[in-house]
Amino acid sequence: MITPSVCVFCGARSGNDTAYAEAAHNVGTALAHNNWRLVYGAGDVGLMGTVARAAQDAGGDTFGVIPTHLLQAEVGKTDLSRFVVTENMHERKKVMFMNCDAIVVLPGGAGSLDEFFEVLTWRQLQLHQKPIFLLNTNGFWDPLLALIEHVIDHGFADQSLRELIRAVADTDELVAGLKSALPKVE
Repeated sequence: MITPSVCVFCGARSGNDTAYAEAAHNVGTALAHNNWRLVYGAGDVGLMGTVARAAQDAGGDTFGVIPTHLLQAEVGKTDLSRFVVTENMHERKKVMFMNCDAIVVLPGGAGSLDEFFEVLTWRQLQLHQKPIFLLNTNGFWDPLLALIEHVIDHGFADQSLRELIRAVADTDELVAGLKSALPKVE
């Protein structure tokens, strides 16, 4: 039996709204309760640490991937079910992507945006069919969604681009989306 895996991209900081950490905690707990493995950046700081600790506390399977140069800065969380150290960021993203069935992007900074745009571009180029969810906690991703509309409106992408992303308002909506998108386990 293969456990479905969900890659969570999120901040190495917690942000300035407690709703972000609450959402990360809820996502980690929901993944564990649904027997979905968490795949994430292996840090024990910010939203990364929050989502991982919540998944662990709920008995979930955790798979973390971190590059050598971030072991100290992101406080590599070595007590995960699986902890992988890579040589660089590119390898980190590849290992995370190759070990998941769906992608969820929580609030985050430049790193989360980089991860999001890479998997979105790969999907646009039909290199994968994995669903991509934006957890739009308190409208955090509204400017990003507006930018994507701007890109479409100005002819730099087809309208189909917006169909490659599913923005969800809360964990309940995320779980419902993941249940319909992830492979069924028997």
